[in-house]
Order: sequence, then structure tokens, then C-alpha cells
Amino acid sequence: MGSDRPEVALFDLDNTLIAGDSDSLWGEFLVDCGAVESEAFAAAHRRFHEEYTRGELDIEAFLNFALRPLAEHDEASLLAWRGAFMTRCIEPILLPAAEQLLATHRQAGRHLAIVTATNRFVTAPIAERLGVETLLATEPERTSAGYTGRYTGVPTFREGKVAVVEQWLQTAGLESATCWFYSDSLNDLPLLEYVTHPVAIDPDSTLAAAAQQRGWPILTLRQGAQPVECTATAPATE
Repeated sequence: MGSDRPEVALFDLDNTLIAGDSDSLWGEFLVDCGAVESEAFAAAHRRFHEEYTRGELDIEAFLNFALRPLAEHDEASLLAWRGAFMTRCIEPILLPAAEQLLATHRQAGRHLAIVTATNRFVTAPIAERLGVETLLATEPERTSAGYTGRYTGVPTFREGKVAVVEQWLQTAGLESATCWFYSDSLNDLPLLEYVTHPVAIDPDSTLAAAAQQRGWPILTLRQGAQPVECTATAPATE
């Protein structure tokens, strides 16, 4: 590693390690399979996504909406849908260059973690598919009767990502770690500013401008099997 300090590589998930938004795709999948009332759910999902891309998302309102389907269906149905979702919606948007980036950090002996606002029910199998054991995600509340439609702890969104990462580093004994963080989104500026090595991945226009102004590296994972450094970039997620 080159020093006695531990090293950690943190990765956003949606539109960073995968070429799409798993939360949005899950919502579309639920509409397609008839698990939710289609027109109203789809319209609300689009509105929340637009607010997210503008950096205006009310995370409490969004989670109240997004976690409700978990409470409305039995676990067997949810797991069956999630398996089909992985095959139909996630496998096609996995990025070879993202898997190479993960492998590079893994081979360097760094601790890997995915940090995503998308809830754990949706993202746990994606993290497992990518071989990343540590997943810091918004936690759906669950009781012996099943999911409640609420969340527990701090949502891993904006400043919440920093709080959750800090808590994890402390619990894991990694407080002194040198940290990388890779993200596409303006919503991740708080965590990008927190880490030692911020990197923009196929960034939206606001993050691209911030990265260029601050001299942060900008990479694309969408041009083949290897990460490619960009001197200028067009938004990939708008």
C-alpha cells in the first residue's frame, strides 16, 4: 500500500458502478410486473428522480414512497421479483470497466465499500454480484412480521453518506484510513469533499464543473473494459 495507514475505496452505485439507476429501474420493474398501481406510481417515481437530478430531493418523502411496496407484499413475492429484476434489469447494465476498477483497488489490498442511497433490499444482490462485501445503504425497517415501509438509522444520502461512512470507519477500526470515493452525482459532493481522493465518474454537469474547478480526476467507465481518464466530459446521467 505504500504507507502504514489503511486504505479504503468507496463507490457510489447508481450511474457509477452500473450504467443506470437501480432505484428507478426497480420502480419501473414493479410497475411492469403489476406490483404497484402503475400510472400514479410511475408519475411519482419520475418526479422524485427529476428532483434528485436537480439536487432537490426530499429524502424523507422519497423513502416513504419508495419503501412502501416492501410493506405491501409478502417476502416470497419480493424475493422472486428481485431475482427477476437482477437478471432482466441489472445484469445488462454491469460495466466491465467498473469491475476492473474494483479489481484494481482489491488487488492493492484496500477495503472496498459501496455507499448508496438506494435501499439495501434492492442493492444487496448487486453488491454481492460485484464482489463487494461492505454495503452502506439506506436500511429498510423490518420486524418479525416483515418490512414496515419505513427506514432505520441515517439515510445514506448527501451528508448522511458522510455520517454513515464515518461510523463504519470507526467501527471497523479504519478512522485513520486514506479514502477514495467515486461518484457520478452532485448529491455526493459532501462525501467527495470529505475523502482524501475524490474521483468523478461519468459525472452530471454540476459535478463535472465542480471536479474541473477543483482538479479532481474525471473518469468514464463506459468506453470499454478499462477506466478512461477524461479531460472534459459530457453528462452521462441526465
